[in-house]
Amino acid sequence: MDSVLNSPAVQIEGLQKWYGNFQVLYDVDLTVQTNERIVICGPSGSGKSTLIRCVNQLETHQGGIIEVNGQRVSQSTPNMHLIRRDIGMVFQHFNLFPHLTVLENCMLALRKARGMTRDETQEVARHYLKRVRIPEQQDKYPGQLSGGQQQRVAIARALCMNPKVMLFDEPTSALDPEMIKEVLDVMTDLAREGMTMICVTHEMNFARTVADRVVFMDAGRIVEQADPETFFSAPTHPRAKQFLSQIL
Repeated sequence: MDSVLNSPAVQIEGLQKWYGNFQVLYDVDLTVQTNERIVICGPSGSGKSTLIRCVNQLETHQGGIIEVNGQRVSQSTPNMHLIRRDIGMVFQHFNLFPHLTVLENCMLALRKARGMTRDETQEVARHYLKRVRIPEQQDKYPGQLSGGQQQRVAIARALCMNPKVMLFDEPTSALDPEMIKEVLDVMTDLAREGMTMICVTHEMNFARTVADRVVFMDAGRIVEQADPETFFSAPTHPRAKQFLSQIL
């Protein structure tokens, strides 16, 4: 038990991933401590999203080791469904159920995975909808909300499970520019409260102000990682320098 308690939130060693004959990830090593906020950035196709999807086994890996809170994760892990309950994930395209209200979207996983009563799930769901600043939307359907509001519902839904690690896969890339800030504000609040976060994003201002560490990927490899001040002011890898020169 002590080894689990003292383990990093996420430990990745020598991770390799293929799609058929195409290798997507090459010997990726990454350690994320509890309460640490990591931003992963890099060009499209560099393996960022695939990396975090491997953490909760939405993608299977063919080589290397992934541990979450001291427990090995793989498709052969017998209690993988229990481990996954402690890993919240927010996707690019919300993935809300259109036929359920906002409140029902947040309640569903609690009832199915935690076995809680309807009254209990309502209380938890309302708490987290308030936390993401949209309690007044609870009786609406996703199609009645803006993109930014839908993404905040998706964050609330993930938080309802009380995850130990939150994964964000480009959570603002599908949003109109005026809606991005409201989602980033919620994510910033979570970071300030100490949530362990791994976020794939191109929002560099968010990375500057929130991340403890910026991880830069290129062609399936982590080629640079540093604290935000060092990464943005003095990147060392040529590919990182090129990337920053194009987006800043």
